[in-house]
Amino acid sequence: MTISSTPEGVSVQPRHIRFDVSEDLKSFWHGNDAFRTAFFNALSLQFPDGEQQFINAVRLYRDRIDDPKLQAEIRGFIGQEALHSREHKTYNDGLKARGYDIDAIDERFARHMRWVGSLPPSRQLAGTCAAEHYTAVLANAILQNPEWMQDATPAMARLWRWHAIEETEHKSVAFDVYRACVGNERLRRIIFLFVTWNFFKHTFLNTCSLLKTDGKLWSLRTWLGGLNFLWGKPGVIRRCLPEFLAYLRKDFHPWQQDNRLLLERNLRELGSV
Repeated sequence: MTISSTPEGVSVQPRHIRFDVSEDLKSFWHGNDAFRTAFFNALSLQFPDGEQQFINAVRLYRDRIDDPKLQAEIRGFIGQEALHSREHKTYNDGLKARGYDIDAIDERFARHMRWVGSLPPSRQLAGTCAAEHYTAVLANAILQNPEWMQDATPAMARLWRWHAIEETEHKSVAFDVYRACVGNERLRRIIFLFVTWNFFKHTFLNTCSLLKTDGKLWSLRTWLGGLNFLWGKPGVIRRCLPEFLAYLRKDFHPWQQDNRLLLERNLRELGSV
């Protein structure tokens, strides 16, 4: 019986690409804008531990999957997430070299991840599905709106595009494992609310920590520009909000947002950069 819902033509395979962004991280790499730079850096700080937890949660159930296609996609998912974790660890080391207190930020998030890792397997997997939904929606938005990254340095724009492509490719893997092995729709939606709170909380706290080091924490101009970026124009969060909330539908599935053509186009463009 086929359990995998990854569409025909979408391959969940890791790409062994390395990114040297150490020089980019010495500046406000996103258009010399402190808030935009801090926002994306704040997301990066959650990836090494967060994506390792995603891997751990799926591994708890992989032996219960009989579908060869989904088993292959689980291997691809683990490989992709491991490489994301590696590249963002290098990225975050660059932030530390610039003078940010990354150890303190990491410890704050690591405490949360240790708590998540102590939960029952079903809750860990539900949390992974919810977090994967956030990354998939943001990934789609980045791929669909290249102007959001047009002021970024070329190396950083390429890194974020690569990550967005692979998050899109494997966006249903954890969900398919959950549906096959747990299948509790009420739990799926409840855990989503907890993940929503923690995702935005840690992104906000990380952004504040970075802006404080930059001397921009109390800059009204920085925050007004940031609020416009997230909620005004282009409105990164505002534009994603309907897709974020779609997860609460009883019939939700990640590939209801069918962005295969967008994925194909970005794959071609990534190879030409």
